Amino acid sequence: MQKTFLKKNGAEISFVPARSLLVALACGGLLSAGWAQTPAVAHDPAHVVNLSASSFLEVEQDWLAMSLSTTREGNDATAVQSQLKQALDAALAVARPAAQPELLELRTGQFSLYPRYGTNGKINGWRGSAELWLEGRDFGRISSTAGKIQTLTMGDVGFSLSRKAQQRLESDVQGQAIERFKGKAAEVAKGFGFSGYTLREVSVSSADQGGGPVRPRMMAMEAKSSMADAPVPVEAGKSMVSVTVSGSIQLR
Repeated sequence: MQKTFLKKNGAEISFVPARSLLVALACGGLLSAGWAQTPAVAHDPAHVVNLSASSFLEVEQDWLAMSLSTTREGNDATAVQSQLKQALDAALAVARPAAQPELLELRTGQFSLYPRYGTNGKINGWRGSAELWLEGRDFGRISSTAGKIQTLTMGDVGFSLSRKAQQRLESDVQGQAIERFKGKAAEVAKGFGFSGYTLREVSVSSADQGGGPVRPRMMAMEAKSSMADAPVPVEAGKSMVSVTVSGSIQLR
């Protein structure tokens, strides 16, 4: 703060300009107000209860996934790769006429070629494998088509729920779980002597339990040749779709 000095009758007088004095007073007032304020204390909401409710439904699995594969070995990598391609092309030629969206869908799986090493650590040949998957809801069509394929042998068999069935069931089970949560919340509020509740937080989770691959006994090519056109026996299991609703409510 700057002071101004004047001399009058031999005496020196000092004074502070009015503008500087006003600024100083204003700052002092703000500082005093800051010290006078009391910080607000956050309080946790009262009468909050955490709840969860679940619902589930067990249904027949409606989706079959079956893999067929083959392996080839030889001294020449190109020859082994060509043999694998021929086996896969022949299998696709048999399966494609039966293919239909959702009923029987085809997709090629692993196609690999890698060196084979001898006891001296050097490459002494090549080994490769090819895979074809048959998937869909028509179990009879899939098993019959698999039985007609002679260039590949049985691999994995897995059952599950189709995407459409999964979504439809989740919607139904979710509605049941929500109603159970609401009923449980109303019951808790009444039990504690409150007339109702307010929903604070909620989360919904779902799960599909069941299915998975089943590895049948591998059949040799010679044995399968004697069973030409014989359908592969399959039988589906069940899946359980469950939905859990979790959250917190405030009693009122």
